[in-house]
Amino acid sequence: MEITRESIFVSTLRGVCKIFFSVVAFFLALFFITTIYSIFSPSYVPEEKTKLTILPNLDGKEQLVSLDTPAILRINIDGIIGEPQKLDSQVIENILIDSQRGLLQKSRIKAILLHINTPGGTVIDSDNIYRMLKEHKETHKIPIYAYIDGLCASGGMYVASAADKTYASPSSIIGSVGVVFGPFFNFTDAMNKIGVQSKTLTQGLDKDMFNPFRPWKADEDSSIQTTMVFFYKRFVDIVTSARPRLDKQKLVDEYGAKIYDGPQAQSYGYIDQADAEYKTALRDLMAQAGVDPQKPYQVIQLAPKHNFLEALINGVSPLFTGKVEHTLNLAENKPAFLRDQFSYLFDPGVHE
Repeated sequence: MEITRESIFVSTLRGVCKIFFSVVAFFLALFFITTIYSIFSPSYVPEEKTKLTILPNLDGKEQLVSLDTPAILRINIDGIIGEPQKLDSQVIENILIDSQRGLLQKSRIKAILLHINTPGGTVIDSDNIYRMLKEHKETHKIPIYAYIDGLCASGGMYVASAADKTYASPSSIIGSVGVVFGPFFNFTDAMNKIGVQSKTLTQGLDKDMFNPFRPWKADEDSSIQTTMVFFYKRFVDIVTSARPRLDKQKLVDEYGAKIYDGPQAQSYGYIDQADAEYKTALRDLMAQAGVDPQKPYQVIQLAPKHNFLEALINGVSPLFTGKVEHTLNLAENKPAFLRDQFSYLFDPGVHE
């Protein structure tokens, strides 16, 4: 019997080839499986950016129902409009998008109830949210009602103009149709007294308008005033168009940016029904949407998902920005995202 001896080199080469072809075969199989799956699997479903909560219905029940039952979507306009990751345009856009997919697909949402308690907020976000609600209502042919439970001022009135009908609780305050920008401060006199000078390099006429470290020119605010007039006229037009009983001329000349209790607001035309209960608004909305309260239905709420790490990274922590910002805050009651912003905001410390 003859024994054939194989060199170590040939043996090693054979082992390497086996491993190589095994790896190639594995990846070819993986590619084949992935291709077959992509052909026969359902289309890609984007990740939902909100979490769904079941709210009490007219009977106070928070019951699970089948996925083909109608639902009423409640959107909370609670807090300052424009606050990042809480009540800005992106948050409302995510809510409206998610209201048409996942467990709510196939047009389960039959109506939207805005639950409002806000002093207003930025011009940009108030206008964006109003327009998104209007477009959503017209696209999906669903009614939108608003229930004010506390304060509906300035930007709150702007957003509420997207609603077909507006109710207010007995303790609600409504109004403040106006625009505010500022306040601004000038430190020139104080700097002169202590011998401090300042220089700002600019290009472009009035690029450093309202520079607090030099005397202001007489007409320095002309372009800003023109912009504010534009925003104010748009605000007035939108509110009076949505609330036909609200007289435009009286709003400009008499009511101004004042606030009113519910009965006054109703008499002037700001709202449709004062001293109303939440269930009254919900019941009327369901009737308008054709949802039978005697049959299964749900009241649901979509709220933004909060990613702690993402919020931390997107924040202003020196840990991520790599810098420490020193500021002179003379308006401590005004959040940072409102500074240097045109606002539809009710602020007792600022005259709108």
